Amino acid sequence: MPFHPLSTTARSRAYKAFELASVAIRSAAGIALLLTTFGCGPKNLKTAVVLYCAQDQVFAEPILADFSRATGVPVKTLFDSEAVKTVGLANRLIAERDRPMCDVYWGNEELRTRQLLARGVLRSDAWASFGHRTRTLVARSAADLPGSFTELTNSRWRGRFSIAYPLFGSTCTHFLVLRHHWGASTWKVWCQALAANRPFLEEGNSQVIRRLQRSEVKAGFTDSDDVRAARREGADLVMALDGTETFRLPNTVALVSGRSDRPEVRRLYDYLQSPEVRRSLITVGALDPESEGTRSVGLDPNWSEILASLDLAIAELQEIFQR
Repeated sequence: MPFHPLSTTARSRAYKAFELASVAIRSAAGIALLLTTFGCGPKNLKTAVVLYCAQDQVFAEPILADFSRATGVPVKTLFDSEAVKTVGLANRLIAERDRPMCDVYWGNEELRTRQLLARGVLRSDAWASFGHRTRTLVARSAADLPGSFTELTNSRWRGRFSIAYPLFGSTCTHFLVLRHHWGASTWKVWCQALAANRPFLEEGNSQVIRRLQRSEVKAGFTDSDDVRAARREGADLVMALDGTETFRLPNTVALVSGRSDRPEVRRLYDYLQSPEVRRSLITVGALDPESEGTRSVGLDPNWSEILASLDLAIAELQEIFQR
């Protein structure tokens, strides 16, 4: 079985590139490029709403199209890639703080929204969370399902499980929440043992599912929406939606600081947190069904404490998962 432990050079360059690219956005050239990408000039931006969206494009685009048809308000949307989910958009918003280009931010997990709120990039009086999906263990059968996330450091799982690269997206958020839950020293030992157990490190959560479907691993951890998507395509996968190491990832929506509070901006902001949108996302599998809302989920993140140690924790992740 081929093993690609850390893809170190490419991943390190990619992570640094996002930080450098975010600084470039401050320049006039970066702003001009953004306008060209959206296909609109300053005149059109007076009526269009600019949205930065971390929700999957395939789920978000029909919702945004419905909004525009119903209201006549065009939405110019910048999506993130799966490989750097939320981190790319968060860095972009931070770089644009002094000259914001975005009106509304639609996040698909809470950590980066909290980070942007703490830095004053998003308005603390105009943000909300809605619905949730779940960080979950997944396997090809119940017999292969690990009993816990800590179990994956056991020798029987060596080279037999898959995770998304933990510097980005919901996997990064999960690792940081576990760090706060277990304590920094216990968490670091776990991360080192996990890396030593030779997991497949993927570009994103959907690749975790695909490797499972190819029977190259027995288990992994991912998001519940990716499991449901695979099931719709006929995959027979088992996931655990509760447990002391599992937690929920709500969607978030927020207004960007420093932008005009135009009526059309407020309309999109209100619409994205509406029951209609939540039902639509549940229907397509992007959010967990309401019936799963009563299940016990163990982790209740203290975001202020997690953010206080964010830089240190990210540095530790880079050290452990890059060689």
